Amino acid sequence: MTPDVKHMKWWGWGEEGVFFNYLNKPGFAPFVKKALAVDLRPRKVDTIAFDPTTVPDSPLPMSLRDALVAATSPDHVTVDPHERVVHGHGSSVTELLHVSRGDYGRLPEVVVYPASDAEVAGVLTAAVEQDAVVVPYGGGTNIARSLQLDPAETRPIISLDTGLLDGLRELDEDSGLARVGGGMQGPALEEALNDRGWTLGHMPDSFTHSTVGGWAATRSSGMQSDKYGDIADIVRGMTVVRPSGTVTLRPVPSESTGPSLREMFIGSEGRLGVITELWLQVHRLPAERVVVAYMYPAWKPAVDAIRQIAAEEVPTTFVRISDGNETGFSLATQKAATTVKKKVEAAAQAGLWALMRRRGWDTDQMCISYVCLEGSADDVSRRRKAVDKIARSHGALSLGTGPGALYDQKKFDTPYLRDFLLEQDVMGDVSETAAPWSKLNGVHRAVYAAAQKAFAQLDRTGWVMCHLSHSYHAGACLYFTFAFKVGEHPDAEYALVKSSIQQAFVDAGGTLSHHHGVGMEHAPWMEQVVSAEGVAIMRTLFEATDPGAHLNPGKVIDAPVTLFDQLS
Repeated sequence: MTPDVKHMKWWGWGEEGVFFNYLNKPGFAPFVKKALAVDLRPRKVDTIAFDPTTVPDSPLPMSLRDALVAATSPDHVTVDPHERVVHGHGSSVTELLHVSRGDYGRLPEVVVYPASDAEVAGVLTAAVEQDAVVVPYGGGTNIARSLQLDPAETRPIISLDTGLLDGLRELDEDSGLARVGGGMQGPALEEALNDRGWTLGHMPDSFTHSTVGGWAATRSSGMQSDKYGDIADIVRGMTVVRPSGTVTLRPVPSESTGPSLREMFIGSEGRLGVITELWLQVHRLPAERVVVAYMYPAWKPAVDAIRQIAAEEVPTTFVRISDGNETGFSLATQKAATTVKKKVEAAAQAGLWALMRRRGWDTDQMCISYVCLEGSADDVSRRRKAVDKIARSHGALSLGTGPGALYDQKKFDTPYLRDFLLEQDVMGDVSETAAPWSKLNGVHRAVYAAAQKAFAQLDRTGWVMCHLSHSYHAGACLYFTFAFKVGEHPDAEYALVKSSIQQAFVDAGGTLSHHHGVGMEHAPWMEQVVSAEGVAIMRTLFEATDPGAHLNPGKVIDAPVTLFDQLS
């Protein structure tokens, strides 16, 4: 029997039975019609039935199966068709497009669930001895194709599911450190910490389905990083199992011990070993938490305000601003007012927009911002006054905490929109970067221009929007969403748009990714952002530590399949 480990549905994002519903959002269909020239239709299917007969039998060599069973247990090694399909892909939009249409691509021959470091070591030993490939699998949420398998790989591929390597194993309350299994998923960890009065505070969009080890392996960042830090700040120690031995890094506040092994493993995407356990910095639950919304007249004053908040070091949990396009999208996703309270709120909003227009605002350019503040009641009050003062000085109006509370409740629902759009023959995806404050507006303009040029080349009406988040002293993250109706060649069309956006990042002074990782998707740009010598150092590292290319080969650098293959 397969172990009881939670996975997402095999054909899309998240849980079965959870959908994006536009029928209760009266402004959404007109918005999509204007933005994409697409007439929406009601959802046709609630699920896609899995047919195991569509999956080829696994050609797993019996000797390798016996070795994996010996390393773990018979119940933890499976060639079940459904398991192989679930573990054969990540959550990039191109992967989900193909899988939902029954095109599974290269599948792993076997899925194995080790339950201890010793069992992980046994699996890796078996893989090396029998010349197989091992791909660590956490929650399957990666969208940079870090889990996609090389279609030309002829060796057996083992998907090593970390789901049994879970649990909050130790909490050092004096130091604010938690020892956690690498396969523990976000909600389970946060619940276990909350029960004891603590929080990790790491909330990526994938939070509901991703794992702690996956966060570290892809150098993740959560939406509350302004306070809690990126995963590289949060991870203080770790255990990494490799074919040749186990690396144990103790949780110390800082150290001077040569090049950082911790930093080397963070972001390595399985190429240096399997992250089985982590020590994480945790925090006491705040006494109070509020999310305040503001509306700015345009993008530039909004960016200026956020930069000032960062420069004055006002302690925030997160600060986010949506540009005019994303603000319009957010307003279009509002549900119909069906109660007296909601109707009053809708009337008040309409009155506010009318007031803004009378003041000369272009309501198509206005930008909504959310600022989260945590701490004692006095701390929150003092910080809110500081933010209010800065926001007003840049022309913003305060919308209070009502919109912010709604945003806080719905923040993990957005990925379901991609599945809905795919059924409408629309590809919607995201791409994010980070740049210094001095270059942010230039990056913003460059990406819009690049995306619109790509849409024009496709002779397609397309949409792009952006928000700023993850503020630092030197700059911030820009997170873009783009969408367009696909034609007869969706892979090539997507490659044109996505590669245009990625190149615009680099050319305008940004990085190729702030927190989604590299995988195969972003690997072609690595030399442009870390230099040719930097890539050569990485290649030397991977070849020296994994001479047989057994550990998730082709990720981060030297990808066997790239977006440019679709453009040739």
